[in-house]
Amino acid sequence: MSDKKAVVSIKSLYHRYGKDWAVKDVNFEVRENGIVGLLGSNGAGKSTTMNSLCGIISPTKGTLKINDFNIRTHPIEAKKNIGFLPQNAPLYLELTVDEYLYHCARLRKIPKSTLTNAVAYAKEYCGVTEYSKRLIANLSGGYRQRVGIAQAIVHRPKLVVLDEPTNGLDPVQITEVRNLIRKISEDSAVLLSTHMMSEVQAVCKEIIMIEKGEMVFEGTINQFNELIKPSSLMVGMHKIPNKTRLDQVRLIEGINSVSTAGNQHIRLNINNGAKVEEAIVKLSVNNDWGLFEIYKEKVSLESVFAKLSNRELKD
Repeated sequence: MSDKKAVVSIKSLYHRYGKDWAVKDVNFEVRENGIVGLLGSNGAGKSTTMNSLCGIISPTKGTLKINDFNIRTHPIEAKKNIGFLPQNAPLYLELTVDEYLYHCARLRKIPKSTLTNAVAYAKEYCGVTEYSKRLIANLSGGYRQRVGIAQAIVHRPKLVVLDEPTNGLDPVQITEVRNLIRKISEDSAVLLSTHMMSEVQAVCKEIIMIEKGEMVFEGTINQFNELIKPSSLMVGMHKIPNKTRLDQVRLIEGINSVSTAGNQHIRLNINNGAKVEEAIVKLSVNNDWGLFEIYKEKVSLESVFAKLSNRELKD
């Protein structure tokens, strides 16, 4: 158990729209100075969880605390500790960066005496100081996202909630925004919502997965990576072996089954951790099968959800 303080505490969160439950019995904590990934497919319940946490909607039932303030009973005090960047950043394109950030700072009730320093801090932190007088409409997608993040941290919150922060960015911009998120996590707790496994694997230390409104996984990135290790190999050969020859492949220790996959490939279902590549290469060379590639299949998010939804996750 970490000795860091819990900045977020969610207990028995339920919410429904009409007769349908969007989230059911969601429970987790986010501790200070770290990045927690909220992972789920579209419609899994991530947005409902975030909107409940940020006080945008009132959940059907449950207890949500931010920095020990209950969002239901002390909403103003709780929201002072939250910085939020929705999937579509709430930018006013007709304003300059300065005009926009000063406006956001005033909305956050930052005193006049510290307003200038607060805006300067957010701009420098997010690397947009040199664009202070530039219209937001004239900024690239990456710098618009930086300005969106700047409004979320201008009041130096304990918790920063980011919804799909790299969506629509090019690879260079994605790397820059990820580095900025890591920097923010040194001073604040970060809850990052995404449907991309690569995103949480790149920046998160802990992961919470939601599917069909229910939590199906909570743990560290190492535990997650162990869980999603691929269990199959794709082998490409110019001369696909016949059924009799495939029986030789099945005899290799660590291989559970062999099937043809089309397009000059066969699929090998292997035991976790089994090292069979060298044996496959030797067998192919000896039989002149013309092996041209061998690689582990990527695990899809859907298959991870299917796997997690059918197993009990208990300490």
